[in-house]
Amino acid sequence: MAKSKGAEAKADKARDKDCGDGRKNTSLRLEGKTLKALKIRAIEENSSVQKIVEALIDDYLSRTKKQDK
Repeated sequence: MAKSKGAEAKADKARDKDCGDGRKNTSLRLEGKTLKALKIRAIEENSSVQKIVEALIDDYLSRTKKQDK
């Protein structure tokens, strides 16, 4: 069953809701084998998928920061 535009807007608003610590929710789609490997690595490193992904994004953003001209 397809969502109405109102339901989609409500879902978007709920998804963007602040989690209480200044963080926002998002979602992404990964290949099944990639997600499985990521979850296993998170367990092995006593971490979480969220922590790993956030660290990778932070690293990417710091490495690709546009230089002021």
